Amino acid sequence: MNIPGFQTHRVEVADGVRLHASVGGTGSPVVLLHGFPQTHLMWRHVAAALADEHTVICPDLRGYGASDKPADADGTSYAKRTMAADVVALGRELGHERFALGGHDRGALVAFRAGLDHPGTITRLALLDVLPTLDMWEVLHGTSAAVAFHLYLMAQPPGLPEELIGAAPDAFFGHFLDLWSRDPAALPADVRAAYLAACRAAVPSIVADYRASAGVDTEHDRADRAAGRTLRMPVTVLQQDWGAALGYDATALWRAWAPDLDHRTVDCGHFMAEEAPDEVVAALRGLLAR
Repeated sequence: MNIPGFQTHRVEVADGVRLHASVGGTGSPVVLLHGFPQTHLMWRHVAAALADEHTVICPDLRGYGASDKPADADGTSYAKRTMAADVVALGRELGHERFALGGHDRGALVAFRAGLDHPGTITRLALLDVLPTLDMWEVLHGTSAAVAFHLYLMAQPPGLPEELIGAAPDAFFGHFLDLWSRDPAALPADVRAAYLAACRAAVPSIVADYRASAGVDTEHDRADRAAGRTLRMPVTVLQQDWGAALGYDATALWRAWAPDLDHRTVDCGHFMAEEAPDEVVAALRGLLAR
């Protein structure tokens, strides 16, 4: 499946790695990165609305969807630093040296890293329903951390997570599509089937993405925190109100990384680009006007 009216591209972003991207519209560029367990298709409503005023680029991240899925030989193939470099290369190959960047869930972690590592490229940053990796691990504790069991499962050494998930991929990935959505109608049957098929074909690379977050990604965040590095561009964060349940102040956590911050709580499920697209579009337009 593709975003209606958009053109598909396969773009080489690293040696032997090509990203599948859906591109539409004209105007200043906006790149949108999907989350788990999804593909670029999650942006179909938002992208169509923004394409009236912007060139909108929606790739599948490396390891997901129709993009390449390189083996993770050294533990860095799915570091967010590596995946962020993919996104910068994608923009450049499509003719954009600077662009606004938005991400949801895993894509937001890639976008966060792109903003820190490539401040001269990323002009605006939108981050949907996630915490920075280091902060995420620090706020999870006790029985409340059970909601994030998948993080701990996929953090284990190679072998067991891939075998367990690969034995019942539709049950595993479907669990999150069902649990995290407050409005099941936002994920129609054909879209849900497309997500499951894409995940079914990408178990090792999806696990590698999550495993990196328990290792190299945390190391990178910790080094940046120690060095006092922050996001220099305007940042908008949209989140559900998980802070009350998990005992943290999301706005304070984000402001430590993003001095120019607009933090908003959205009343919907996790898949907010599909459950509340009008609110997401309005927030992105506000960010782009800042």
